[in-house]
Amino acid sequence: MAGGKLTPRQKMINLMYLVFIAMLALNMSKEVLTAFGLMNEKFDTANVNQKDYNSKLLGALDTKASDDPTRFGESKRKADQIAKVSNEFYDFLGKTKASIEAGFEKEEDGKLPYEAMDKSTIDELWFSGDGYSAEGKKIIDAFDKYRNGIKSVLGEGATYQPIVKELETKFNTSDVKDGEGVNKKYLDYHFKGFPAIATIAKLSALQNDVKTLEAGVYNVFMGNTLKEAASFKNYNAIVIPEKSAFFAGEQFKGKVVLGRYDKSTVPTKVVVNGGEVDLANSLQDGQVMLGFNAGNVGEHDITGKFTFMEEGKPVDIDIKGNYVVVPKPNSATISADKMNVVYRGVVNPMTISFAGISDDKVSASAPGLSKGSKVGQYNMSPGQGREVTINVTGKLPDGQGVSDKKTFRIKDIPAPQGKIRREVAAKGPKSSLEVSTVTAELDDFDFELNVNVVGFNIKVPGQPTIVVSGNKMDGRAKAAISKASRGDVIIISEIKTKLQGSSIMLKKTAPCTFEIQ
Repeated sequence: MAGGKLTPRQKMINLMYLVFIAMLALNMSKEVLTAFGLMNEKFDTANVNQKDYNSKLLGALDTKASDDPTRFGESKRKADQIAKVSNEFYDFLGKTKASIEAGFEKEEDGKLPYEAMDKSTIDELWFSGDGYSAEGKKIIDAFDKYRNGIKSVLGEGATYQPIVKELETKFNTSDVKDGEGVNKKYLDYHFKGFPAIATIAKLSALQNDVKTLEAGVYNVFMGNTLKEAASFKNYNAIVIPEKSAFFAGEQFKGKVVLGRYDKSTVPTKVVVNGGEVDLANSLQDGQVMLGFNAGNVGEHDITGKFTFMEEGKPVDIDIKGNYVVVPKPNSATISADKMNVVYRGVVNPMTISFAGISDDKVSASAPGLSKGSKVGQYNMSPGQGREVTINVTGKLPDGQGVSDKKTFRIKDIPAPQGKIRREVAAKGPKSSLEVSTVTAELDDFDFELNVNVVGFNIKVPGQPTIVVSGNKMDGRAKAAISKASRGDVIIISEIKTKLQGSSIMLKKTAPCTFEIQ
């Protein structure tokens, strides 16, 4: 178009054409700058919502760790470390954005002047020649510290490798090969020469990646707790005597078992009170049967170790227990039939007797204690306070009176666990969640109590929290659920409950989750 001999008229037409192209480019540039600004606004909004969602996930994990530290304690400890590393890098990116935004005066509505942010403001600040300046190195160091910090917490376990791979992909600061095959440094490729508003939008996107990865880690921690609970490391060895007290010179009889009975649970070695147990003759369905002299009058400890092989490595579980040897007969045997404490708000069955004295010659008294219909049977309904003392008297065959007492701790009914479809962390399609019932259960509690759900909050990612009355999804909750995406974890919290047939107030109900598939 510019070659050869051109007439004055043709030269004028060509000049007008170039001016027209320049005007189109100018208009397109403004539209692109505005698009970057609008994209940055959306990232900022998404980041606020993601921070709130992560906070709720961390709170749910904290509640689980408080209620069941054996299963959730380690996950909560790691989650706190992840939160610290993530927040530090997120805040660093935020300060970097703020330093760029400080060079521009915001408009009356509080927004940045997108169309005026068409020049790069970081080239001289971040780069020096073909390399990085001190500020550029500081940014790269922050990336490295974040990656290394997350990997240090997760370790090299196979469970976390997908997250580590995502971390390395999204936050890799190695050199990048451009479209022409030329290697460029990370900041050079992603930021050098870009308009200021594009740089800010890119930093907001990185902040969103940080919070999204953080949420993924929390969900893995919550989803893997059942696997952790099945590990031998989380078992407790329990000493169960045949009876709670033995006479001097009598042989102690009892057994040592794990927290659950399992025929496949076979130890490789068991040591009790310094001596190795003959497993060939003592092992029955995962229980090690014990038999040794009870010893002298007084309290005796039982110590030792269960040793199992797990993933080719020995895992030791401590054995801790005790028993009491008493003379015959001068003290009562008092034991709770279902637990070693009594619970407020329920009727606690108890067995009270004096060794060698018939039931009709034994009398027991305490606030809230009443006699049952069977021999040695009593019912305890504790009132206020933290302890209750049961006083027992008996009359020996020779008419001599004996007495004893026992103090029990009074505990409140534990906090219920919220569930959806009878699961703490359920998964399924949106249609399943919409018709599911929210329940609350007292897991691993020895008494059968009916807990009614009368209300709850539901939080769908990207949607405001919905307050629901009753135990089923209402119209607003279903509308929010319909907007959820595959992979979203919906949190059901603030579950309000009532104990059927009792005025006792229960502790705060733990939340539950539902992952959309």
